[in-house]
Amino acid sequence: MEATKDKPDFLHFIDKIGYDVGKGMLQNVNLHYHKSFDFFPELVMFFASYTVNKTFKRKTVAPIHIKDSICFFFKNVFEDEQTSPAKRMENPAIRAFPSTYSYTSTFKKDPRRVQIVAVIISAEYLKSFLKNDTEKFQYLFDTSYDFLIEEIMTDDIVRSINDIVKKEEPHHLPDFHYKLKAMELLFHLFKSLSKREKSIHQQLSHKDISSIFKVRDKILSSLSQPSSINELKQIAGMNELKMRKIFTQVFGMGIYDYYQYFRMQEAARLLREEKHSVSEVGYQLGFENLSHFSRTFEKYIGKKPKKYSTER
Repeated sequence: MEATKDKPDFLHFIDKIGYDVGKGMLQNVNLHYHKSFDFFPELVMFFASYTVNKTFKRKTVAPIHIKDSICFFFKNVFEDEQTSPAKRMENPAIRAFPSTYSYTSTFKKDPRRVQIVAVIISAEYLKSFLKNDTEKFQYLFDTSYDFLIEEIMTDDIVRSINDIVKKEEPHHLPDFHYKLKAMELLFHLFKSLSKREKSIHQQLSHKDISSIFKVRDKILSSLSQPSSINELKQIAGMNELKMRKIFTQVFGMGIYDYYQYFRMQEAARLLREEKHSVSEVGYQLGFENLSHFSRTFEKYIGKKPKKYSTER
């Protein structure tokens, strides 16, 4: 990492929590800013902005000094003066995995900044908040298998993260403040997780996970025209039933709903940021019938596109 005033603090923090970032991360990443909070032995939270100078891979593992932890990573969800939505490398996303899970991540060289917020929490401490609701999220606590899930970003989650990252640190009781903010963020995340389609969670191989993310990438690459199931099966290298089950397990919704959700997110962006008309957006995203577009938009966004466009 480049020699900034944040580097010593960051290295001290990751050493303290037992988080092995690897040599590639240290050598090939520029850290622009970083802030961290530790509330041992229950949880830690940190956020950072960085750029990758050279493509490399590293094995992602959880910190070792928080027992039986679950990691929640919020990526590309906040903006700074360097990163408008148009300049992002990837769409905002949330990933969750347990301390027992490790996978290989590829960090691609890119001058654009990456922003992350991470909350790493003890499973038992999390259960103490969930109490009777714990069984709804048993897949997060079942130690018989590892998991990796990705959740969509909600407005409540975005607001919570901006409260954490962008507002000035309070003059009084800052540790108390940030611990509450971390739990508020998790509350909004679990509210979103509670709406996931029910699925029987099964042990997934690294190949399964890699394949299902390729399917996801294909879906998102063509929002104006849905990919055929046969095409997605070939990409996944598995039969349709298995592909659908794994997709729902990882992403919390079926393939068609996932496609329509992000299709409508793109429609909302075109209306809000590009100032396109409702008819332009509908036709651009492959709708031949504008009434169908309006109904679909309202289902996923909560408002009719005309009303949404006039409320900017």
